[in-house]
Amino acid sequence: MISRGDFFGGVTAAVVALPLALAFGVASGAGAAAGLYGAIAVGFFAALFGGTPSQVSGPTGPMTVVMAVILTETIALDPDRGLEIAFTVVSLAGILQILAGQLRLGRYFVMVPFPVVSGFMTGIGVIIITLQLAPLLGVSAQSNPVEALVALPEAVRALSMPALILGGSTLLALFLWPKRFQVLPPPLMALIGLTALSMGTDFSEVPRIGEIPRGLPSIHWPQFPLDYLPQMLGSACLLAALGAIDSLLTSLVADNLTRTQHDSDRELRGQGIGNIVAGLIGGLPGAGATMRTLVNIRLGGRTKASGMLHSVVLAGLMLGAAPLGEQIPLAVLAGILLKVGLDIVDWRFLRRLHKTPPFSAGLMLLVLIITVFVDLITAVAIGVFIANLETLYRFSEHQLTTMSIGNSAQDIPNLPADEEALLAEANQRVLLYKLNGFMSYGLSRGIARRFSSVSDYQVLVIDFTEVAHVDLSAGLTLSEMIEDAHDHGRHVLLAGLSEPLCQSLLRAGVLDEVPEVDRQFDRRSALLHALGLVTEPSSTWQPV
Repeated sequence: MISRGDFFGGVTAAVVALPLALAFGVASGAGAAAGLYGAIAVGFFAALFGGTPSQVSGPTGPMTVVMAVILTETIALDPDRGLEIAFTVVSLAGILQILAGQLRLGRYFVMVPFPVVSGFMTGIGVIIITLQLAPLLGVSAQSNPVEALVALPEAVRALSMPALILGGSTLLALFLWPKRFQVLPPPLMALIGLTALSMGTDFSEVPRIGEIPRGLPSIHWPQFPLDYLPQMLGSACLLAALGAIDSLLTSLVADNLTRTQHDSDRELRGQGIGNIVAGLIGGLPGAGATMRTLVNIRLGGRTKASGMLHSVVLAGLMLGAAPLGEQIPLAVLAGILLKVGLDIVDWRFLRRLHKTPPFSAGLMLLVLIITVFVDLITAVAIGVFIANLETLYRFSEHQLTTMSIGNSAQDIPNLPADEEALLAEANQRVLLYKLNGFMSYGLSRGIARRFSSVSDYQVLVIDFTEVAHVDLSAGLTLSEMIEDAHDHGRHVLLAGLSEPLCQSLLRAGVLDEVPEVDRQFDRRSALLHALGLVTEPSSTWQPV
């Protein structure tokens, strides 16, 4: 038996979702019905199989923007099968999400750096706003934000005043309608009221949604043309990643409000199943929708039943109210989408941009610009790449400060007393290089730089006691250091090698430079061996 909270949460979420689903369907270029099909399919199956009981899923602004780009590209590539190919990409994205859930990758999707998330979300908001300006004026929409900006002056000259009145009134209602008079969600109130107003003779010529298919959706069988498969997989990866991030961030919001803990990997599988079904029936891709989820939770929705009921109610509305939906003016939907775009823009980050560290501010703006003027895939890829490089650099610089190199106890902190004595007895003829942590390619240059700063020694002891791993780049750098020491007639010893480290160093050629007799079990043994080498009668080295 469905609880009272789940009932009211699910029904109200459906009412909120209806105008957005219609608007997103029109904005994508696939049609209003595609928005509803996507909301029904993703909403139902993501709730049934997902890992966030109170979450409501469906088409979202970011997913719609990506779908619009995919649809434009596939139709340009193959006008006859473009629509089928685009919906195949939606199903492919669902398969990738299920695979990510099976591989337990859920925890990684929320690790995208905040400036990157802020940049591409703000960019998506800008794209939605830009693309909806023409429909707000009663002019046909462009499919590309740059083209929309270029065509804006012409759209202003050709504007339809009745359409502008309807669109402007929608925006005013969404921003200014008093909460105490909100019997229904503001988008739905604006949709119903202004559609009814548009039925008058003064608005008879405004562009409208047009025919919405009735009954059950037809099956869109997947198409896999080999010539387009690489582009299809790239687009599917973007849809899958964006949907995963969107859904899991909304899951975190739901956790905070309900004091529960979602299952990220199960949520990915649920979203994937929903998107597979959406692609098969010609629906838009979807993800966890924050606004609809918040509405559901605030009205008491706590279980899967609320999300599933939301889809059932939408299906009923579609079957029963399709003739009314056909009369909705595009300018009203444009007004609703403009509000969505404005809400997506990260105004909080923008307001404090002047106080943000220059790197984070620059990264956010770079991702924003690339998102708007190039594409989302490039923006996210470049943003994550640059952010990871910066993180790696800072981590490497910090790790270098924890390593020590020198030929006296003062240079090497925290040495046991007996090892300090051995180093002192060597009289600066033994250079100890104490490494630690994860030795990655980011450390390679810093390791070599610190090594080159010391030249007065006879024996080099490289201590791996506290090293967890050595990658190939760091290993090759160490190999070059050892070669350089040998070229200057110096002896090299290795200390503290574990079996896994030996395998890594062997692949990098480090062990080829050091005979087995010079590989010591621990640092003390290496220092004893080094002391024996520098105190041999044949040793004539003098400190500089």
